[in-house]
Amino acid sequence: MSGLDYEKAGVSIRKGDDFADFIKGLPSKAVSRGLGGFAGGSPLNLKGYEEPLLLTCTDGVGTKLLVAKKLGRWDTVGIDLVAMSVNDLAVCGAQPLQFLDYIACGRIRDEILHAVIKGVVAGCELAGCELTGGETAEMPDLYAEDDIDLAGFAVGVVDKPRALPRPERIAEGDILLGMPSSGVHSNGYSLARKCVAEGDRAAWEELLVPTRIYVRELLALISTDKVAAAAHITGSGLSGNVDRVLPAGLRAEFSWDWPEPPIFDKIRKGGPVEEAEMRAVFNMGIGMVVVAKEADAGTLTAVAKREGTELLRVGRVVRG
Repeated sequence: MSGLDYEKAGVSIRKGDDFADFIKGLPSKAVSRGLGGFAGGSPLNLKGYEEPLLLTCTDGVGTKLLVAKKLGRWDTVGIDLVAMSVNDLAVCGAQPLQFLDYIACGRIRDEILHAVIKGVVAGCELAGCELTGGETAEMPDLYAEDDIDLAGFAVGVVDKPRALPRPERIAEGDILLGMPSSGVHSNGYSLARKCVAEGDRAAWEELLVPTRIYVRELLALISTDKVAAAAHITGSGLSGNVDRVLPAGLRAEFSWDWPEPPIFDKIRKGGPVEEAEMRAVFNMGIGMVVVAKEADAGTLTAVAKREGTELLRVGRVVRG
């Protein structure tokens, strides 16, 4: 009678090694050639930085993974995973340098994990950073066979004198300029999933649209030295996130008059969800906001257009 081994206990070392080899073999400059060691690294060129400051952040995809599972499509959630961290670095003025992923699953299934990691690499390409490492944990006693969970970690660098926010430059009357979102992005899915009919395939596809990566466009705006602060609109909506970067005594006031992706009205009516709750939870069609002076609106709008994006006037800074 043969004894118990790791494979019989539910964990395949061979499949884990094969998946690591798959990642190393992906034909992308965003994949570090040093993958497979105990730690990942990349050259750090600090030329031109007066006072380089390394920034780190981490985030996940949350229950958006249940949308991917429902639709059997895993090729976009890796982009979401990268976006949630690199966008947070960019609002601080930082260029993302490195990204690491953590994948937990009940069983290593190539058709799922290959699609996920291809999305991660695509996100790194969009953000201009490198996938330098990660971890895949097969835990059949904790997760069902077709369950996965994702976490991401990012490192970026900014010159400390140019880091955002710069509260001393923010005053009552400043304007709020927003870049459109691609949809719900990756927050509020515990509510959104309960507001969409099970059989409405089109709505579920809208929920799966990946989070937009704003790094290139936002850093171009910041390079003009006309942006005093920026906010990535995640959980807690527009007011909750923009107010985080404003000085005490000031708050964001929004016009709420821009076009919304159709998915938000489906959520609103499907709940039904009160408007105040919609605004407190979702980005409502604006995924990134910058704070600037009224006189600089034209310059920033022109830079955004050159970078291939819109910059919409969405509100102003007020007392309160």
